[in-house]
Amino acid sequence: MAEAADFQGTSASPARRWLRRAGALLAGAPLLAGLLQLPAATPADAAGQESVQAAAGAGSVSVAVDSLTPSAPSEGDTVTVSGTVTNNGKQTVTGAHVDLQVGSPLQTRSAIDTLAKKSDDLQGPSGEKIGGKYTAKFSALTPGVAQPFSISVPADKLDLGRDGVYPLAVALSGETSARPWDQVLGIQRTFLPWQPEEADTKTKTTFLWPLISSAHMAAETGSNEQQTPVFRDDELAKEIAPGGRLDQMVSLGKGLDVTWVVDPDLLASVDAMTGSYQVRGADDSTTPGKNQEIAKHWLAELQQAVAGEEVAALPFGDPDLASLADNGTNVTGSLNHLKEATDVADDTVETILHVKPSTDFVWPVDGAVDPSIVKVATSAGADKVLTRSDSLQDNLSYTPSAARPIGGGTTAVVADSRMSTAFQGDLTKASASTLAVQRFLAQSLTLGLQTSKQRSVVVAPQRMPSVSQAQTMAEALAALEDGNWSESQDLTAAAKAKPDPAANTKVPPASAYPRSLRAQELPQAAFQQIAATQGKLDKFKVILTRQSRVVTPFGRAMNREMSTSWRGKDVAALAYRNGIESYLDGLIDSVKLIEKSETKLSGRSATIPVTVQNNLVQGVEHLELRLTSQNPTRLKIGGDAYEEQRVTVNGGHSQSVKFTTSANANGQAKVVAQLYTEDGRPYGAAVTFDVKVTEVTPTVMLVIGGGVLLLVLAGFRMYTQRKRAAAREAAEDDSAGTDNDDAGSPQESVSARQNPEALGGRLKEESETGSRADAPEQPSDPAPDTAAESADPSGTGERVDR
Repeated sequence: MAEAADFQGTSASPARRWLRRAGALLAGAPLLAGLLQLPAATPADAAGQESVQAAAGAGSVSVAVDSLTPSAPSEGDTVTVSGTVTNNGKQTVTGAHVDLQVGSPLQTRSAIDTLAKKSDDLQGPSGEKIGGKYTAKFSALTPGVAQPFSISVPADKLDLGRDGVYPLAVALSGETSARPWDQVLGIQRTFLPWQPEEADTKTKTTFLWPLISSAHMAAETGSNEQQTPVFRDDELAKEIAPGGRLDQMVSLGKGLDVTWVVDPDLLASVDAMTGSYQVRGADDSTTPGKNQEIAKHWLAELQQAVAGEEVAALPFGDPDLASLADNGTNVTGSLNHLKEATDVADDTVETILHVKPSTDFVWPVDGAVDPSIVKVATSAGADKVLTRSDSLQDNLSYTPSAARPIGGGTTAVVADSRMSTAFQGDLTKASASTLAVQRFLAQSLTLGLQTSKQRSVVVAPQRMPSVSQAQTMAEALAALEDGNWSESQDLTAAAKAKPDPAANTKVPPASAYPRSLRAQELPQAAFQQIAATQGKLDKFKVILTRQSRVVTPFGRAMNREMSTSWRGKDVAALAYRNGIESYLDGLIDSVKLIEKSETKLSGRSATIPVTVQNNLVQGVEHLELRLTSQNPTRLKIGGDAYEEQRVTVNGGHSQSVKFTTSANANGQAKVVAQLYTEDGRPYGAAVTFDVKVTEVTPTVMLVIGGGVLLLVLAGFRMYTQRKRAAAREAAEDDSAGTDNDDAGSPQESVSARQNPEALGGRLKEESETGSRADAPEQPSDPAPDTAAESADPSGTGERVDR
């Protein structure tokens, strides 16, 4: 082996060979040999040795423990440790071998934390090497190449004695050309829980299994009877699709004894996807959703998974209690939203999952509490607050039970912080997942060995575990259920367990609240905007004939605006709130007055029409339209300065309301039309227009009447004169006929022969005169110029009805 090392690079001087041989005989000589060689080495050799030493201090070879089975062995089991080793240095490692080393059992939970922080430190404790045939050997480790290993050892060969948590080190040893003696080049420490027999007193463990997502639905719904929901995106479909995060949470949790903690908003959103729904795209257009079958399958799987299990329902939308306590209580109406979110949770969960949930629990972010958070959390009726032991701390040598009274009839259910945070971080690598499982089990067993008293422990992991985190949680919980020191318990039972009289019951002050969490809270401006939206909704709903079509979707949307999922997403949260408020403004503006241009009033009295347009799909009522004259001395409306009329308009229609006016003088008067709700509050924008009064005086009427009378008298005179002339002509004709019955007057005949054009002209004139005077009206005569009344917006200079 030494020859191989010499061949690979460094100088093969007699002094070096002598020192290596001496190192094989004398204890501690390897280090001395290295020191003696440094002055005689070439500059290249020295540089190589220094780099190797630096790498060796950090572990030039990385060791990854990808699996350890069983996680908590018993007598008769065979422990198998598998993983990979990777040479991160620049020199080949020869004579490499992986050994298992078992140390003395750890006495405290803090000792487990300390060892976990130094899991790959070469200078840390290692324990006794198992050795022998329980070693994985490699001829050489090439730089940058990972090589697998697997070691199986009977449990009785591990020299495990009393119950406890044993540190298990997986160490890679070998030689390099710069340091040609066997040394540890890489190590990975983990934990081996050892409880081969059933414990006399088992720890009762409650594991919360959260089903929570971010806000996906908007307040917008379709105009059809079913009110087709609109989703902001299609991300929820990805989460519940096979292999997605929420799909994994359901499939993994199905076989575990857990308490399901559910946000009703998630259930409502997936249930909405089982029917027709729309998805809003980046260009603000909507397209039909296509994941109905995925939603139906996920809900069916969840219904089976929770059957017979405890379900705890959070308030709808999982509101951020800390943000509400710090920034929302000074904004009117904020606590009302929390009450509504709590009230709707029960019906939502029971309707969709067909189980009766518990609604007694609230869960502040990371279990961090202060007096104001507790006060807000219980204001909606819940009397149990899920907190964490790093917030409500104890100064005891052991971990007390989770439940403890904190005053006012409120119970704090204190989750264990070490076990609850065991599954955070990136667990996509098998090695990271394995270490998390072993650390979780180690903390659980050490907790159980602290005292002979039985205790109830709660584990509250992060709200939205990733797929890899969920898989690690399931693996750890399955191992815990197979262990001999713990038994499962529901959350309600843990909350009712007898409190430890020595446990801390004093809620920490606001100054102890973590600054990192405080910085992520929703600002006061967010609650002010929510309050403004609620005010608009309250004013709008009173005119609707079917209020639930608007009140319900907007109420749930405002619950989502307060969600904990907006932490650290200020821009996205503001965009969501703006979208909700903008959509409501659009609905409110759908009921409005039609603009009017200048109106001309000819006469002492007339009616002025004002049109109310309703573009909603439902009717509106409880509205009053007031028309006010700003110059009542010139123009009165309804005998006074203003008149009001009640308005009811069907959905998709317009209605014209007519007001009686009277003019006292010529000129221009300004008129204002405004809608009001029944409580006297203005609704929508006012419409202002001018009325031009052109009154007709009595003198003008007399002149016009006199002219008409003269025309009538002139016509009567012309009629009598024509009648007398006709009588004379008839008499002359009769006289001429007596003289010559068959011929005309000789004079006329001669005159006609001599001047036929004169005779024709006279006959034509008589014919036209008779036609103008006596002709009846013909069917083809034009119709009267009387336009039909229209409700369309008035044109410029419109005239009103008289």
